[in-house]
Amino acid sequence: MEANTRSTGRLPAAFLTPGSSSFMDFLSDHQPELLPGKRTLPPVQGVIEAPHGTTIVAVTFPGGVVLAGDRRATMGNVIAQRDIEKVFPADEHSAVGIAGTAGLAVEMVKLFQLELEHFEKVEGAQLSLEGKANRLSTMIRSNLGMAMQGLAVVPLFAGYDLDREKGRIFSYDVTGGRSEEHHFAATGSGSVFARGAMKKLFRDDLTEDEATTLVVQALYDAADDDSATGGPDVARRIYPIITVITDDGFRRLTEQEASELSRAVLQRRLEEPDGPRAALL
Repeated sequence: MEANTRSTGRLPAAFLTPGSSSFMDFLSDHQPELLPGKRTLPPVQGVIEAPHGTTIVAVTFPGGVVLAGDRRATMGNVIAQRDIEKVFPADEHSAVGIAGTAGLAVEMVKLFQLELEHFEKVEGAQLSLEGKANRLSTMIRSNLGMAMQGLAVVPLFAGYDLDREKGRIFSYDVTGGRSEEHHFAATGSGSVFARGAMKKLFRDDLTEDEATTLVVQALYDAADDDSATGGPDVARRIYPIITVITDDGFRRLTEQEASELSRAVLQRRLEEPDGPRAALL
C-alpha cells in the first residue's frame, strides 16, 4: 500500500480512517488482495506440489515452555531443504512453529507478527496470550480455500501467560479450530512418534534443561520413523531449532547449545539404542 502520494508527505485516507486495532481488519477493508487467503488460485488437477515443513514439538515446565522444530522440508519424496527454519518469535512472550506448506506458513507468521505489533502500538498494551491464540486461529481459517487445494498450514503456538504465570500450548487444525494442549504437544508428519516419546519422558517437575533435552529426544524419535522429519545432522552441523519462553521473554538456543544437546542425545542413543531405560521404569 502506497503511503506517500505524489511526494506531498501526507498519508492516504486509509491510514487516517478510524478502525479496529487489527491489522488484518485494516487490510481487509482497504486492500484485501494482500491477504494470503484472499488470493485466487488457478484451477488445478490434484494436489499442488510445494515444500512442506514437518515436525514441531512443545513441552511445558514450571516457569515456561519450550518450542522446537526439525530442519527438513520435503516435496513429495524429495528433500526440498535440509536447514529450513520453522520456529519463530511471535512477540516478546510467544512463538509459533510451522507445519504444512512452507511458503504460506512463513508468510502467515510474518503477518501474525505484524498483527501483534500493530495491536500493541494502537492499544498501548500487549494482547493476552488467549487473544493471540484467537487471532492466529482467524488467520488459519482465512486460509481454508487454499487448504482445500492442498496448501494447508497447521502451526503450533506457545507462550508464557503473564496473567496465569505459566507456559501454555495451543494446537490448530486446517479450519482454524483451536485446542489448548496440556503438558506437551506435537504437529506435523512425525507428530505421532514425537508425542509417544514425550508421553514417556514427561514429568511435571522438569527443569528447563530437561525440557530442552526432552524435545530433542522427541524429534530424534520422530526422525527415526518418519522420513519427512530430519534428525540432528552432525556431519552438516544442522541441529533442531529450540526456543524457550519464560517470564523473561523469548530466547532461542544458540547453535552451540543445540549442538551440545543433540550430541548428548545421539551419544545416549548409541549407548541405549532402544531409548532411555529410565523412561520404562
